[in-house]
Amino acid sequence: MSEPMAPAPLPVPTPALAAGGLLPRLVASMGGVGFLRPAPGSWGSALVLPAALLGPEGCLALAALLALLGWWAVERLPEARADPGWVVVDEGAGQCLALAALPLGAGAPGLILAFLLFRLFDIAKPGPVGWADRRKGSMGVMLDDIIAGALAAAVILALRAAAAALGLPEGGF
Repeated sequence: MSEPMAPAPLPVPTPALAAGGLLPRLVASMGGVGFLRPAPGSWGSALVLPAALLGPEGCLALAALLALLGWWAVERLPEARADPGWVVVDEGAGQCLALAALPLGAGAPGLILAFLLFRLFDIAKPGPVGWADRRKGSMGVMLDDIIAGALAAAVILALRAAAAALGLPEGGF
């Protein structure tokens, strides 16, 4: 089993770094959350869970914003194009997509389900998630988590539709 990689330290702010490296690194790590251990991807996903309060449209908007900012940040950080663990803005974007499938006012069970499904697809990398993960550069870094979030959202929407078809209340969703 390989040794875990040490987290990349936040650089000392300098004018040159601020212009080309500090801001993208802060965006990519979601304000430094990506440097938390263990499981930085889970921390990045957990950070956006309160976005569920924004409702589906708000979660979709935040997912789009994080995806664009993430792509921008990774493009400016050559070391980030290999998808190091500290880059978690992609997890934030994907988790927001999963949250967008929940109804407004979703309870704790819905949040937990969205979190667990997203993390499952992100870690297991089934089918299209694995394909996207093998892409190079910024697009590959961002796309696997966006697809994982979309798959988690699809499962949640299917469960909601099945519950509705059976006449069950949405309950904790």
